[in-house]
Amino acid sequence: MLERDEIDALFPRVPAGPTSADRPDGDLPGPEYWEQRYPPRDLPAGAMVTRFSPSPTGAAHLGGVYVAMLDKDLARHSGGVYLIRVEDTDQARTVEGALLQFDAAFTYFGVHADETPEKGAYGPYTQSERAEIYLSYAREFLRDGRAYLCFATKEELAASAEQQRAAKVPTGYYARWALWRDAPDERVREALAAGRPYVVRFRSPGGSRVTYTDLIRGEITADANRNDVVLLKSSDSPLRLPTYHFAHAVDDHLMRVTHVIRADEWLSSVPLHLQLFDAAGFERIPYAHIAPLLKGDGSGKRKLSKRKDPEASVEFYIAAGYPADAVLYYLRGLINGRLAALPMDQALAEPLRLSEAGVSGALVDLVKLEDIAADHIATLSGQTIVDEVLGWADVHDTELAAAVRAEPGVALRALDIERTGVENPRKDLRKWSDFRSVYGYFFAALFEPVTDPADPRLGGLPAEVVRALCEDFLRDYRHVNDSDEWFAQIRAAAVANRFAGSPKEYKADKDAFVGSTKEAAQVFRVLLTGSNRSPAFHLVTQALGEPETRRRLGAVLAG
Repeated sequence: MLERDEIDALFPRVPAGPTSADRPDGDLPGPEYWEQRYPPRDLPAGAMVTRFSPSPTGAAHLGGVYVAMLDKDLARHSGGVYLIRVEDTDQARTVEGALLQFDAAFTYFGVHADETPEKGAYGPYTQSERAEIYLSYAREFLRDGRAYLCFATKEELAASAEQQRAAKVPTGYYARWALWRDAPDERVREALAAGRPYVVRFRSPGGSRVTYTDLIRGEITADANRNDVVLLKSSDSPLRLPTYHFAHAVDDHLMRVTHVIRADEWLSSVPLHLQLFDAAGFERIPYAHIAPLLKGDGSGKRKLSKRKDPEASVEFYIAAGYPADAVLYYLRGLINGRLAALPMDQALAEPLRLSEAGVSGALVDLVKLEDIAADHIATLSGQTIVDEVLGWADVHDTELAAAVRAEPGVALRALDIERTGVENPRKDLRKWSDFRSVYGYFFAALFEPVTDPADPRLGGLPAEVVRALCEDFLRDYRHVNDSDEWFAQIRAAAVANRFAGSPKEYKADKDAFVGSTKEAAQVFRVLLTGSNRSPAFHLVTQALGEPETRRRLGAVLAG
């Protein structure tokens, strides 16, 4: 093993930076400095300190909201702290703007943290700004022989991996393939003198099996880690950053995290992580590995994929305007099934329990989510819906936002149709992006009046018949708020223009009539709404107002 001064020479004096505001430029401090700077938190007994650690290497995943929601809930209900830590040690894979997506997700779904890169006493909360902390602990590992320098080249590592595959043994850096683990000191000194780049590797204690308790899955026994993993990346990189494995152990300890909730893909790393905690002298932190979100795929299920499934991205839900509470309610029900049977307000307030989390995966069913969202929106006031739609449309549909703001009364009257004072209110909105397709025709700025009396949507009636029908109707039009009275006006205009009073009468003598009152009614429905389906005429026209009603019905007369 190299002498202490030789090891220390590998870690030069460091300038004052994000982690050294309270001390001048100088030698790299030892672990005891960081232990004093980040003391145990003063929290009530049983309080949980949780963290969500986004990596800016891609789009925010729905699974991130899933875990962040659980992190926040556990901390809030225990009187603890929920923090955000950005894990950006993989600089080569960093995607510009990725963190903005996470910020948008946290804001939209209300999973704000108590401590973030912008605030908190245990920062910095971005790993690339904590480099000297990792260097302190890596140096300590080297001093005590818990780590060593490795100068293996990419070619040598690739050759070792090829030999392992040929021998049909697990690939990795261990046993006789750990090329520098037991290298003589002189060989190490020669490599350093030659300026060869190196990494710092953990000297794994090995072992056969390890047993630990997962907070969701119970007691687990697995093979012990035997790999001498990299702790610090190559010495020739601009930033001496650690790998995730080393950084998370140091950060979780110093930030005094008490519970780590993460995806089950990290289960295989637990044996290594426990070794790192033990080697550093840190108290082990219990892990809870949550089951993945799944997608139905034919007759089976698979993990929700960022590459294959649009609904895996948080942006999918934000862009479509799914109500945040509906999504959170649905996700909470996936974590703890009992919550899915509770009313939304109660389910959102109830604590989540790790002991009730499943281990086999949770199926994301968009049909079910949309049903939940429709039920939720049906309980909201018209003004609340307008406010939510505007908040969404200001970003995603500015034309709709302008139209709604220009006619706020129309928006409220339209939303009131078949929603207020009825036993089964309409559930035609499942997300805010549905508003344009469902209610857009109410707004003058969004509706294009039918000016061609020969428009095929009008049922193929002769143009002169359509014009005459509208002329007679408008001549005596009364803007009444009664279904029977309103339809009586259609019947009167229809009969005056050789339409049968009923489909039965028309069927009995088709040659005597242009059509039935049903066909005449459809003309007015299309002229008012642009569609063959709509709520009752008197409800639509009361929402539109008399001037707009007359404008739409008279548009074909000008053509």
